[in-house]
Amino acid sequence: MRIPARYVHGAALLATGLLAGAFGYGAANVVPTFRAVPLDVRLTFHTAMMEVNEPIMQSAMALAILTSFGLAAVSRGLPRRLALGAGVFTVASLLVTVLGNVPLHAHIRKWAATSAPADHAGILERWELFHTIRTLTGLAAFALIISIAVVARPTPAPAAQ
Repeated sequence: MRIPARYVHGAALLATGLLAGAFGYGAANVVPTFRAVPLDVRLTFHTAMMEVNEPIMQSAMALAILTSFGLAAVSRGLPRRLALGAGVFTVASLLVTVLGNVPLHAHIRKWAATSAPADHAGILERWELFHTIRTLTGLAAFALIISIAVVARPTPAPAAQ
């Protein structure tokens, strides 16, 4: 049974939109809030939030990756190339998270239980930079999936015979 390209496109729109929205909310609301509160509050909140966020965001990234590449698999031409680009951007979001943000979470968890080192501000700025990068890659993936709907509607790949 073959899934119509429009259904996969809808799933990719939803998944990449949720990912971009979650990252965007963090960039627009959570990061400025982190900066506005005392360090001990930030560390406590950051630690608690990451425990809840990690499985949700990992699932959102996985769904965005699968649906973007899934759309590429069931499309052809420009929609396929755009969906591949979206898939690459979602993989980039995952890599930035795993290689950038997650290792810094380990430091932040330790600081919440003990105390922050003298260079904590630079490390927190690095976390924010990685968050900005993954927000932009998530938004780029969403924009590419939207552009398929607006500019180049997905056309099904020919059925295998």
